[in-house]
Amino acid sequence: MCLIVVGWRVHPDYPLVVAANRDEFYARPSAAITRWPDAPHVIGGRDLEAGGTWLGMTNTGRFAAVTNIREPGAEKGMLSRGALTRNFLTSEQPASDYAAMLDNRQYSGFNLLLADGEELVYCTNRDGPPRSLPPGIYGLSNHLLDSPWPKLVTARRCFAAALPRLPDISPLFELLADAEIVPDHALPNTGVSLEWERLLSAIFVRSAEYGTRASTVTWLRHDGIVFICEKTFGPNGQAIQSSVISTGV
Repeated sequence: MCLIVVGWRVHPDYPLVVAANRDEFYARPSAAITRWPDAPHVIGGRDLEAGGTWLGMTNTGRFAAVTNIREPGAEKGMLSRGALTRNFLTSEQPASDYAAMLDNRQYSGFNLLLADGEELVYCTNRDGPPRSLPPGIYGLSNHLLDSPWPKLVTARRCFAAALPRLPDISPLFELLADAEIVPDHALPNTGVSLEWERLLSAIFVRSAEYGTRASTVTWLRHDGIVFICEKTFGPNGQAIQSSVISTGV
């Protein structure tokens, strides 16, 4: 998962709203959102290589999403970062307790967002202890929370403008489909080549081998209804399918 924007308790009817893009190599096997056969209360995609997930929600509104931290050449962790989300979604621990018990040394650099209905917690193994977030709009890409990368600044602004239009989710998918490449002078320097910095500067990443494979909008409504809509894509941004799961249907 390479871009996540979250609205936490900023809409009177939707205490949790998420718009996210998952970027990955197309060769890595994965499954679209579904109810997990081994945990039917969990709704999410699955990484078929390591068994975890990049984003998921449960029937009761527990939410988890993870992004990697871009750090070329860093030592690889022993465990898959997708297990961070999977294990939270299949547990009943409060978000703060779960975050506090993690052995961060076992994982490559990560950002993790956890919501349990009572609080939204951000944790990372690159910037201090976990913290509970106050109401607001937050963004993650492949650096720390709310790093002012151009695509994240744009995504947060568009997300804020889209919130009043809920339950219409089309503006959220419009922001996730933004494929504009940032000018070279505004690119972050993350240690990859200029070609890759350009490619990854877009909200929606498109190329033959690597890109945005899933765009997801999910929310928890004030009455407890959970909704997830996912659009999946193949090489060069070719649309594959769209899936909707809701506890209200």
